[in-house]
Amino acid sequence: MQRVGRHGRQPPEGGPMENGVGQEPGTPEPPAADGPAAPRAPRARPRLVFHTQLAHGSPTGRIEGFTNVKELYAKIAEVFDISPTEILFCTLNTHKVDMQKLLGGQIGLEDFIFAHVRGETKEVEVTKTEDALGLTITDNGAGYAFIKRIKEGSIINRLQTVCVGDSIEAINDHTIVGCRHYEVARMLRELPRAQPFTLRLVQPKKAFDMIGQRTRSSKSPGEGRVASGKETLRLRTQGPAVLEEGPSPSEEEAARRVDDLLESYMGIRDSELASTMVEAAKGSPGVAQLAQGLDLVLGEFAFPQEFVAEVWAAVCHPKRGQE
Repeated sequence: MQRVGRHGRQPPEGGPMENGVGQEPGTPEPPAADGPAAPRAPRARPRLVFHTQLAHGSPTGRIEGFTNVKELYAKIAEVFDISPTEILFCTLNTHKVDMQKLLGGQIGLEDFIFAHVRGETKEVEVTKTEDALGLTITDNGAGYAFIKRIKEGSIINRLQTVCVGDSIEAINDHTIVGCRHYEVARMLRELPRAQPFTLRLVQPKKAFDMIGQRTRSSKSPGEGRVASGKETLRLRTQGPAVLEEGPSPSEEEAARRVDDLLESYMGIRDSELASTMVEAAKGSPGVAQLAQGLDLVLGEFAFPQEFVAEVWAAVCHPKRGQE
């Protein structure tokens, strides 16, 4: 007598068995051992979790599931029960106001994110005695423009109350929250000479004295995590974030050169914009084609022709661009 299966049904005699379970009639047979291999199931996307703290001091939080900077700020705000509009900017792997460690369009998978939040508001009266104020502006990708660099010996440098990291909230009581950095730079350039104007600035909240620089020896979970440089999460203004290999040394150098050109021509620094322009220049056979490509995706900047030519030379002929 044959043994009956669990459901009161016996496997068909001679029928194929898979993992000890008889297949239902009509189900396709698995390929023979020497036949073509069955297609592999798509690999599950890794769960990307980042550690974060408020730069002035807080417990360590964990965030995931963001695809752009605004969503990143929203996730951080949710962890610490604050409004996303409180966050001025973020730095990677340091709580200090270090403009070399600003979060841009890429986050290394081992990076530790520090959020710098609104501190005191201050107003400063400035008289424009020269065409250039000596400011380099950048923005956080979520509506706040802030000071990334102050040129030594410049008008702004002589004002001790204005600091790197200060967010520019208003010019002559005209709010500029929501404006991009290049719009703010243009407004400041167009201010008339010899006529005083007022800047309303918001400085980031200062860190507690007991919080030191994060290092590899730190015992707190996640502190001192250093980017491997191998894989990064690329944040995009439109579309989902993309996990990709980190830029090569030559691409990083090209992006630095383009960022320097942005500062000299427009008074802004923007690593994400510089990287985008490097990609466009690498795919353009000449200056005219690069100009057309930039007009399509970055037309609001209205880049001058000589600037586009220098960008193309800096990326495609770096030695010539350095002459």
